[in-house]
Amino acid sequence: MNAVQDPVARVEAAVTVAVGTVGGEAASGIGATLKPSAKPEFGDFQLNAAMALGKKLGRPPRDVAAELADALMSPDHGLEAVIDAPEIAGPGFLNIRLRPAALASALAGMDDDRLGIEPEIETHGVTIDVCGVNVAKQMHVGHLRSTVIGDTVARLFERVGRTVHRQNHLGDWGLPIAMTLHSLLASDVDFDTLDLDTLNVAYRDAQLEARGDVRGLEAAIANRCGPHRIAELEAQNESAAAAQSAARDALVRLQSGDEEMVAAWRRLIEVTMTEVYLACDLLGTRIGPASERGESSFRDELAEVVDAFVRSGLAVEDDGALVVRFEDRERPMLIRKRDGGFLYATTDLAALRYRVQELDSDEVVYVVDARQRDHFRDVFDACRKIGWATLPDGVESKLVHLGFGTVLGADKKPLKTRSGANFKLMDLLQAAVDRGVAAVAGRAADPKAPTHGLPEAEIEAIGRAVGIAAIKYADLSGDSGRDYVFDLDRMIAFEGDTGPYLQYAHARLCSMLEKAGDEAGTTGTFRIETPEERRLALMLLRYPETVKTAADALEASRLCRYLYAVATEFSSFYAACPVLRTEDASIRTARIRLVRLTRDVLRDGLETLGIGAPERM
Repeated sequence: MNAVQDPVARVEAAVTVAVGTVGGEAASGIGATLKPSAKPEFGDFQLNAAMALGKKLGRPPRDVAAELADALMSPDHGLEAVIDAPEIAGPGFLNIRLRPAALASALAGMDDDRLGIEPEIETHGVTIDVCGVNVAKQMHVGHLRSTVIGDTVARLFERVGRTVHRQNHLGDWGLPIAMTLHSLLASDVDFDTLDLDTLNVAYRDAQLEARGDVRGLEAAIANRCGPHRIAELEAQNESAAAAQSAARDALVRLQSGDEEMVAAWRRLIEVTMTEVYLACDLLGTRIGPASERGESSFRDELAEVVDAFVRSGLAVEDDGALVVRFEDRERPMLIRKRDGGFLYATTDLAALRYRVQELDSDEVVYVVDARQRDHFRDVFDACRKIGWATLPDGVESKLVHLGFGTVLGADKKPLKTRSGANFKLMDLLQAAVDRGVAAVAGRAADPKAPTHGLPEAEIEAIGRAVGIAAIKYADLSGDSGRDYVFDLDRMIAFEGDTGPYLQYAHARLCSMLEKAGDEAGTTGTFRIETPEERRLALMLLRYPETVKTAADALEASRLCRYLYAVATEFSSFYAACPVLRTEDASIRTARIRLVRLTRDVLRDGLETLGIGAPERM
């Protein structure tokens, strides 16, 4: 971040140097961070390092604090125009106050399209594994988190200037797909009118048809369960064996390029992805056909992947199968079965090699259910062992599994329909949209509301944005690794820490600027004089660093917390500092500019989260 735009960063850097200068070797391990002052009347920040440093040096903390104050104001740091002389308080606290002119200059420095965020200079890209749907199956609530979290992490990287590759790893190959194809073709289904509900049923029925019970038959014979039960199990196993054989034949036809089978397979993908992209579009994600990279993309590479591990001595035979062993865990990773078949791990190794080497990524993030932790640990470590995680220029790619928790119902159990089935994602999204439209329409009925009299289509568009914001913000605002309760009543609220509250705060700012008329475009000088103006200014100046740390930590929740703090701080400012009613023209134009910058930060932050920012609500 540019030093002119961030006086706080300049002070923090100087504090670190000052603590080292005064403490010498004793400064090791001493916290040199600024803390926001609990009592703003005493300063903006407090430095507590003198107490710990005084104890290690065997000196009175107030004396050490005096030396720290002198060191901070050394001409070497150039802080004379940035802070007032630090004041010593209590047993040795240092109170630090930024000069109003420094705050005003810093705000002016970030008041442009970049909002203080300087693009990172990086030649490599970042790859994000998102969505992860299975062909021939409906998206359910479990896909919500991978889609929303993955797209938002991608947006964070894009906001700081990185090149991002979204990769939707489709489950579009293998025996389950062949089973479904065989079932559909055997039933003479019209592929031209095929829909996803029909596909979903065919997928489920094909799985059931091929499910035998060999152990059950063995147990029935051993326990002499009677000829009727044994005959029943024998018939089930014979039917399952026939279904499996037919599916394998279908897979061979697909693998060999049979025109009928390939055309049917492509139709399965088309039908599935049509609804996937409808959901992605409704959610406001940047996931589309360009993100598709299914298992089928790597089918011709799997034998070569296994051979590479064999040649490197990393794959060993185990009871006819090939496995990769790790020094720090007992379980090996299976990469080829005894019958020569490949596994998910084999495909994931091929995909990871492509993402690091072909997409030139120095970071690859898999946004996948937390229960897959061990699987990705094995895949990542195997990739490192064989050298595929190292880029040609020697940079080691950072491989990350960003696991997420489960969406829970009010009963604190995984969210299900009343029948016990998984919620279809589109049903869940539609429920949120309906609730959002109802909430906005209810407010628009008030003649004083900004939305009163708007066309129905516009009310519905705002309501749709509100409903989707409610779901996305609830998903993003907490720790992604934890479960969370899906509660539409709480999510859709226009008060409290919710998406609609932030949207409403943005709409209020837009309304103020609309009322300001020509003055809304003012370039008047910022004036930071009241405590409320100071607090809002300090909060706005944190935006660039907040976005950067959120991207680095893969934590959208940091940006959520920040935007909520901005909205809350603005409310305090608005209550204490008249804007449009202020008679002094210079104060009015300065505050209008502060309102506009606050609006811009909220809008940009919501956009980075993938949340719409309506101008009226």
